[in-house]
Amino acid sequence: MTQQPLPTPALEAAARVRRELREALIAFEGALASPVGDREPWRADVADALGISARTIEHLKARFVEDGMDAALGRKPRSGQRDITFDGAFDARVTALACSAPPAGRARWTVRLLADKLVELQIVPSVSVMTVQRALKKTSCVLT
Repeated sequence: MTQQPLPTPALEAAARVRRELREALIAFEGALASPVGDREPWRADVADALGISARTIEHLKARFVEDGMDAALGRKPRSGQRDITFDGAFDARVTALACSAPPAGRARWTVRLLADKLVELQIVPSVSVMTVQRALKKTSCVLT
């Protein structure tokens, strides 16, 4: 199995130009063709020539008709990145809690007990047992 080379700025620029050219061609064809939703023989030909599906052409054409050329040629902005809730500090607190004495009446910590205690101590507003399990696994902590 061969590894794919890492993208370089030149390759990324070439891919961007190819994508913009492809979208411009589709938008141009879409401007000359019939309304959105009609399936015409040219779509299959253009899709095959560009290596995309006819549905991609329909989506791009709809964006062109509804929002204009700039929206059709550009990509939609991403919704934004989520804040990182579970970082290294969280992992350290989970590990410290797991290494502490277990609750009264318990011989050891369970993942569920740890998750409940993290919420009780207001370290996090909510946490799943799998997130706690992954944090413990990263630090090679074994609950025995």
